[in-house]
Amino acid sequence: MNAGTTHDYLVRLRDVILQERECAKQLDLEGMASATYEKEQLLQVLAHVKLIDDKDKPLAAEIRHENRRNAFLFKSALGWIRDTMEFFGRKTVSSTYSASAYQVAAQVNGRLISGKV
Repeated sequence: MNAGTTHDYLVRLRDVILQERECAKQLDLEGMASATYEKEQLLQVLAHVKLIDDKDKPLAAEIRHENRRNAFLFKSALGWIRDTMEFFGRKTVSSTYSASAYQVAAQVNGRLISGKV
């Protein structure tokens, strides 16, 4: 990384966070991985900063806000994927009953996308 001021690093971090979200929305995994790597590098540099100027505090607050937006987007997307996987993993046929009123497991395993017809 090039040497720069704390302000420069904060501005670049904000831009990378916005870029990361755009890549996620466009499902650009390579771009998102690149942005995530750059974000990690910037955070390592900024981790050594103990005090920021008053003029940079609004920028830091904006970075916090945008990073939380990304976290919410990723958490929501992961939840949606989990719900979808759970839906496709459910049994498609309910259990049936035998002549003696015991439950009999259905022959269908419940995987809608198993490839078997």
